[in-house]
Amino acid sequence: MFENKSATEKDEYTHPKLRIYLDNCCFNRPYDDQSQLRISLETQAKLYIQGLIVSDQFELTSSYMLDYECSRNPYEMRRTTIRSFLDNNTVVYLDEAGYKDQVEELAKEITATGVKSADAIHTACAIIANCDYLLTTDDRLLKYKSERIEIMDPIEFIKRIGGENDD
Repeated sequence: MFENKSATEKDEYTHPKLRIYLDNCCFNRPYDDQSQLRISLETQAKLYIQGLIVSDQFELTSSYMLDYECSRNPYEMRRTTIRSFLDNNTVVYLDEAGYKDQVEELAKEITATGVKSADAIHTACAIIANCDYLLTTDDRLLKYKSERIEIMDPIEFIKRIGGENDD
């Protein structure tokens, strides 16, 4: 199902690709009300990023928390589409058996700053997997700052990496 690399393998080699983690809010953004400009722009940026993932420009990280949240999506088409993308494009996967204790310990520190539990688990997974970026559309999570990972929305990420026609 996945091309599994250990979450810490990044430290053992020089990898030229950015390692990114998209949380559940980010994956579900295309299903939100597109009549709102911000949502529409974030959707376009997220879909652009997904295209770069598919073309092997980034290393996508996933986790047991994304699996759990995806499984709870009440809309079968959304659940199936997100699950398929994760199955076909995840390079680094943090499973519950191998990482739960480490994730929960770090998530506890993160929740102490006011971040919600599920968001803290996503953040901890991204940090433990040595991701360069955690992408989210969650305004509360976007306020969390850490020296261990950069958290931003898809639009800011595209600005950071440079989109098409940035000559």
